[in-house]
Amino acid sequence: MSRPTPSPIYTLRGASGPFNTLHFSCHGGDTPLLFSGSGKGAIHMWNLNTRRADRIIEGHSGSSVIWVSALPSTDTLISQGRDMRVCLWDLSKGSNELMDSLTTGSVGFCQCSLLETGQRTCLLAFGGQQTEELKIVELPSKTLVCSLVPDSKLGLVMCVKLWQPQSGRGPLLLAGYEDGSLLLWDITQRSILSQAKVHPDPVMCLTFDTEILRGISASSDNILSSWILDGQNNLQEAGYTLSWLPANRRSLNGFVFHGLEEGMKSYGNKHSKCSQNCNRMKNVVTGPKLCDSHQPRHFPDEY
Repeated sequence: MSRPTPSPIYTLRGASGPFNTLHFSCHGGDTPLLFSGSGKGAIHMWNLNTRRADRIIEGHSGSSVIWVSALPSTDTLISQGRDMRVCLWDLSKGSNELMDSLTTGSVGFCQCSLLETGQRTCLLAFGGQQTEELKIVELPSKTLVCSLVPDSKLGLVMCVKLWQPQSGRGPLLLAGYEDGSLLLWDITQRSILSQAKVHPDPVMCLTFDTEILRGISASSDNILSSWILDGQNNLQEAGYTLSWLPANRRSLNGFVFHGLEEGMKSYGNKHSKCSQNCNRMKNVVTGPKLCDSHQPRHFPDEY
């Protein structure tokens, strides 16, 4: 049985449009931050101590912002918009300067995935101009690392997850496609390590725990599928499904998901039982995230 709906820790107001994406930045310093991207092209940097937006960036010509992420090591914010641009913003010394941008060429809704590879370098994965194309570039140089296109027709790239395995081999990438397939790519070898048909309909989103090698994906048919990655990098279904839509998570023991309704639910990863039902929202929930900090100082005393 799920616990009753908790009271919100924060309620942030002042944005002129619906939120599409969120990103917590609570590492270092005494000011926990929350970045949000709106349907009207605005990026808000919320100060969670004051409950107010410290900065507002208008950077995608009014087009919807579908993904944001921060690089704490370089005070850089990265945003992706429906204008087919990825923008890099310098947040140091209180500025909102546009450092650089690149064009993805993709008309889809696939959110980027970011992997830090050094103190000032990272890899960025995103859907390309061709239907099944995935591109990986190095930032800030914008050097194209590789372009990945499967041999078979799988439809649009819907979602991606880039990570560095603990084994020490090159970066790996999980990609969900329009036909319901999930592919595991080896970036260094430019090859497919494993492939599985996890849904009969498009894979709308996925989340993957890189420590226990277990993932959850959701389809347009409102089905959650669980799958694992074995020691030979083979994708295998874990044996259960749930009739809801998930959102990305950062918790090792559970995941949070939402659907086209006025609420969210959280599930335990071990038994897939609902542990929390949050239904205080009065409109569609579009982009929940779990905070990346476990420091009590980042939350009010009553929490």
